[in-house]
Amino acid sequence: QMQLVESGGGLVQAGGSLRLSCAASGRAFSNYAMGWFRQAPGKEREFVAAISWSGGTKKHADSVKGRFTISRDNAKNTVYLQMNSLKPEDTAVYYCAADANRSTFLRALRDSYDYWGQGTQVTVSS
Repeated sequence: QMQLVESGGGLVQAGGSLRLSCAASGRAFSNYAMGWFRQAPGKEREFVAAISWSGGTKKHADSVKGRFTISRDNAKNTVYLQMNSLKPEDTAVYYCAADANRSTFLRALRDSYDYWGQGTQVTVSS
């Protein structure tokens, strides 16, 4: 089992920034690609970003491209999501997830991910 714990969410004004962190334990972190997803009220959980096990390959959803950046620190067993130029439509619960995938092909489907965190709320006010 892998445990994932997100932190860094909160309330921010439109145009502001937040950095989410996700700390992993229980499994070899570097064996997993990592992803961030989000779920707004009444909507399905959607892909935000993913990063390969080495950090060398990244993928971002079109809706966040140029504003959000995923990164990871394998020495700290942590994955990050830097969120800049936040918009009210970014309001959601953000989840990190782990995919037992050591290829550079990053997956955006929820069902591809093996472990999930409990989520952290991000609220962007207008």
